[in-house]
Amino acid sequence: MAIRTIFMGTSAFAVPILEALVNCNFVELLAVITQPDKPAGRNLRLQPPPTKQIAINFDIPVLQPEKARDPEFIEQLKEFSPHLIVVAAYGQILPQSILDIPPFGCLNVHASLLPKYRGAAPIQWAIINGETETGVTIMKIDAGLDSGPILTKRVVEIQPDDTAQTLHDKLAQAGSELLIETIPPYINGKITPQPQDDSQATYAPKIQKEHAKIDWSLPSRDIINRIRAFNPWPVAYTFIGTGGKKTMLKIWSAIEIPLPTTSAPGSIIEVTKEGFKVACGKGAILVTSVQPENSRIMTAKEYLSGHKLEVGAMLE
Repeated sequence: MAIRTIFMGTSAFAVPILEALVNCNFVELLAVITQPDKPAGRNLRLQPPPTKQIAINFDIPVLQPEKARDPEFIEQLKEFSPHLIVVAAYGQILPQSILDIPPFGCLNVHASLLPKYRGAAPIQWAIINGETETGVTIMKIDAGLDSGPILTKRVVEIQPDDTAQTLHDKLAQAGSELLIETIPPYINGKITPQPQDDSQATYAPKIQKEHAKIDWSLPSRDIINRIRAFNPWPVAYTFIGTGGKKTMLKIWSAIEIPLPTTSAPGSIIEVTKEGFKVACGKGAILVTSVQPENSRIMTAKEYLSGHKLEVGAMLE
């Protein structure tokens, strides 16, 4: 018997997970629930979430409630009579009235090894904090924030050159595979959800643009971690004085230089063919790709061909 399943997911992280369910022979996908279309781009045209387009391609019904707590929407869910609801990067907290609908509950694919990094931005905060591994967790949703009992986990290594984007893609793929491996034994009673140890919980709050402003007093390793964590959004940035005014300069990539320096944090200590070196609270970094204000992403070499930087100039 196919497992009657509803999928709730919105962002790109949810895409491979939805695709895995679509291609799974023991799942009957009843509907895809996603956030409403949102304006995007210069013309602010309404853009559908990526999961919506996949659902349309496979003729799967799509529901886009403004609020998951809407009583009319909850009644619609009940009419599907799902055995299971799968959630991945949906973007809203589900009320108990939804959690109670499927007899096997609601399973969430979360991008960390719970109970570490509960919350909205586990990928970015794992990189910011210098973790060398993270992973995905399949958990049964309860009324708390990512606090429900755990079914399965899979470890994923964080490579030194991983950005939030590359790690996101690895975790989404790992999550899709682990979910498909987890559902049958869970439905058949061979997996007993294990409660989380709340005393070990850490939190990963939503990333704000202000988080991405570089604090040059930090050690070079911490700054590099932030540059990686904020790529591709919101992108680490600093301010540079050119022509008597300060303009924003986004830094897309850099290399750590762990050599000691006595220069003031934020000061340019060397300009080379490969880029420019900036002193940090400890050590320095070599900036290799940037994006000037109102311009495109470019190599530091390209940037230097049109912008004269002098040793001693300050980034703020």
